[in-house]
Amino acid sequence: MSDYIVRATAANSQVRAFAAVTKETVETARKAHNTSPVATAALGRLLTAGAMMGVMMKGDKDILTLQIQASGPLEGITVTADSHGRVKGYVGNPEVIIPANDKGKLDVAGAVGIGLLNVIKDMGLKEPYSGQVVLQTSEIAEDLTYYFAVSEQVPSAVGLGVLMNKDNTVQQAGGFIIQVMPFAEEETIAKLEENVQKIQSVTTLLEQGHTAESLLEAVLDGFDIEFTDKVPTEFYCNCSKERVEKALISIGRKDLNEMIQEGKEVELNCHFCNTNYVFSVEELKEILRKCR
Repeated sequence: MSDYIVRATAANSQVRAFAAVTKETVETARKAHNTSPVATAALGRLLTAGAMMGVMMKGDKDILTLQIQASGPLEGITVTADSHGRVKGYVGNPEVIIPANDKGKLDVAGAVGIGLLNVIKDMGLKEPYSGQVVLQTSEIAEDLTYYFAVSEQVPSAVGLGVLMNKDNTVQQAGGFIIQVMPFAEEETIAKLEENVQKIQSVTTLLEQGHTAESLLEAVLDGFDIEFTDKVPTEFYCNCSKERVEKALISIGRKDLNEMIQEGKEVELNCHFCNTNYVFSVEELKEILRKCR
């Protein structure tokens, strides 16, 4: 597996940790949406976080949605993930180009802007769980750290990174999420905070040849680590012509009839993977026959 997520515990289960390498996942998203470098970086960070948060869920059919609604020229980001490491997503404006930030790097915060982060977990209950926080830095990793502390009351450290090549393809992508359990000792928390402060950027570590496992070893330096799971992760969209057809059936006979009367084929686009589905007039008539 080229892209994968590892899960681990440390300090006698006082800490749980996840790390991911997601270069192929983010590159697949870039190709699908033809995103600019800063849009790729922003989407890639949220895809990486979504993949890790997805595998935190227990249920086979659980679905996580991360949504950033903000004022920047990126016009928001939406990512969904399942518990099997499959993730998909899109940005509102994939072509956004803005100047580099004062460190000479892609200005993700400037592209995202001021706004809100919504986290929705559909776990098959009557109502999905929903949490919302105000974006703190719009760099995404810090915003998720804040979300975990405020909405889930779980002290966490989140690191995310996407590094682009000169030809705008993805050079590196990955991240980690470290979480402290309620029974963690003060000494453990202090040591973790010290370790996180020392960490260079995720992309620097990946450029040095680090794997997901050694990313965690760097963040959890000085702790006993037990790796408990390794899950493949990928950009995966479950759309199909059949699913789009069901959506057309759901709009009802009146609207379908109007489409048929116009005598033109209908083209529908999947936001998540940018695939277009074309339905001829004959196909629309066939769908109309299936409507009750």
